[in-house]
Amino acid sequence: MPSQSSQYCFPFTSGTSLPLLVASLAAILLAGCQPNQTLTDDSSNDDYGFTAASSHTINANKALLDELPFADTQDFTDAKRGFIARMPKLVVTDEQGKTIWDRTAYDFITGEAPSSVNPSLWRQATLNNIDGLFKVTEGVYQLRGFDLANMTVIAGKTGWIVVDPLTTAETAKTAFEFLKQQLGERPISAILFTHSHMDHFGGALGLLETNTQKNNSLEEIDIIAPAGFMHEATSENVMAGTAMSRRAMYMYGKQLPRSARGHIGSGLGKEPAFGQFGILSPTTVIEQDSTQLIDGVPFEFQIVSGSEAPAEFTFFLPEQQAYCGAELVSKNMHNLYTLRGAKVRDALTWSSSIDKALNAQRDTKVYFGSHHWPIWGQEPINHFLETQRDTYKYIHDQSVRMLNAGLTPAEIAEAIEMPPALANTFSSRGYYGTAKHNAKAVYQAYLGWYDANPVHLDPLPAVESAEKYVALLGGADNIIKQTEIAIADGEYRWAAELINHLVVADDSNSRAKELLASSYDQLGYQAESAPWRDVYLSAAYELRHGSPETGIDLASMKQILLRSPVENFLQSMASRVIGPKAFGDEFELNIYFTDLDKNYVLTLKNAVLHHKLAQKSLSANATLNISHELFIDLIIGKAGVKDVLFSDELEIEGSKIDLASFFSKLDKPKGVFNIVTP
Repeated sequence: MPSQSSQYCFPFTSGTSLPLLVASLAAILLAGCQPNQTLTDDSSNDDYGFTAASSHTINANKALLDELPFADTQDFTDAKRGFIARMPKLVVTDEQGKTIWDRTAYDFITGEAPSSVNPSLWRQATLNNIDGLFKVTEGVYQLRGFDLANMTVIAGKTGWIVVDPLTTAETAKTAFEFLKQQLGERPISAILFTHSHMDHFGGALGLLETNTQKNNSLEEIDIIAPAGFMHEATSENVMAGTAMSRRAMYMYGKQLPRSARGHIGSGLGKEPAFGQFGILSPTTVIEQDSTQLIDGVPFEFQIVSGSEAPAEFTFFLPEQQAYCGAELVSKNMHNLYTLRGAKVRDALTWSSSIDKALNAQRDTKVYFGSHHWPIWGQEPINHFLETQRDTYKYIHDQSVRMLNAGLTPAEIAEAIEMPPALANTFSSRGYYGTAKHNAKAVYQAYLGWYDANPVHLDPLPAVESAEKYVALLGGADNIIKQTEIAIADGEYRWAAELINHLVVADDSNSRAKELLASSYDQLGYQAESAPWRDVYLSAAYELRHGSPETGIDLASMKQILLRSPVENFLQSMASRVIGPKAFGDEFELNIYFTDLDKNYVLTLKNAVLHHKLAQKSLSANATLNISHELFIDLIIGKAGVKDVLFSDELEIEGSKIDLASFFSKLDKPKGVFNIVTP
């Protein structure tokens, strides 16, 4: 099998989680790659086993060309406006030479939409291919295509004000070095984190490496973030981080080749970078709507926390008449629920925040955001904000109407139909979130997982149910025959549902797995949502090649974890107690962090682990005296048993046998598990 280009994935963006605990040539850019009205086709399977687009898929994708206003090329004009320069070969590597960002992997996205890609999604991917340094307006610049998100740089009185320094230190450093090459040397005077998702703050430490400030000191750099930023950025989804990381491999196509039959982008951008992540503590916290002077530049902040992110602000620059929408608004429908798994977002709060921005920013001459390309002109900006606002509220209101009529989540998802005015607006299309799964999110927010049908209250486990279905349907041979008929008829959703029973009942049946993979191929090729495409195609890939052997390397998260509250790790430890293995046991443990001068008393009883900040308990079975950093090294696997035993940063008091017994009762998640097979 050929090597895969740019397979690195970072699962924490646009709904960020901490795991375990946790372009084209310049001529193309300038000319623009306009949407095409035809689809290309080739019939052979590729080297990864992905099948060709079927006639049903080709016809479905062609039909979409007649439904949407592809003749409207304003987005292409806007995406190229203000172009200054681009890196001819934008590939970023880490200190070991490992590629963590490869924009050139997407150079195949040019010309006509291939038959294996939804043409509307191809259009979005083509727009996201337009990368480089751009002038948004006087004193405001953007670096796009250096990571999943944008880095915005604003000229202050004494230096650069950097907004959202990307995901990793490596990509942030590369982007800022390119800025300096084009616009000259200036120090960084301030860094703004618009919200608490990793692709908007994780590269902060990379800025210090390239900053011209004397000795890279933070003393004269103001770090500005919304209230609650540090808590949300360091603790969001810690408890389910392992599962989220694995699921994110599907959502972002980590295993997939970058190709016309593989991953082509994430809707929000190309893909998340995966390198060294960091964070800086805010020196200025924005707690409410207010006006602040930052390095001589007035900023009017609007708090929009609880919409797209739990801690987030947008801002207006009155002197430039420019509005930064952060990720409150994007050039696609966003997620009320993200497929990697996360808490449901509040559609009404989201819509209300956009409405507030719309009413407050009607004199805006240019909009720019944390993703995608800007918009110029009051009328286009107002239209954009209106459609974004109404997209989320429509999904909310219609979902509530239908749930009150007794429809189930699946029925609501099938019935919801977006108004033509929204459906025909590209910036409201489901390139990231979709009306279908967002409608289910609204149902979940109000009524939870149970749809009130008793059959779903306590159903049989998947394997047992599948075995009974296989027997009822006349065995494997008949299910395979009926699936082949469904595939021939283009009924891919039904084919997948049918053959999935056989795969779950007998994952050694190679024909069943190939039929399921083939069904997922076609569903992926037809999907307009990039995450849906990646989910389907990742499933097809793993059915053919197996699950990954390793998960996400936590060592890259060390700088984040060092700044995470100790309590987060201790609560995560509690969620790893193997209940039945701890039945009847009682245990007390002191964990004293020598460098923090803090002691936590852990008690295990009733197979439940509790912790509290307290003086050392004299009755503890054992006391672990350890430095905070060594504790983190243990968690991320950077320090092994020998490192610990012979370290001056660790001392054990009391029973080592009891200590070993305690740790034996904790689960050790590997970060990988099967999804499409039992």
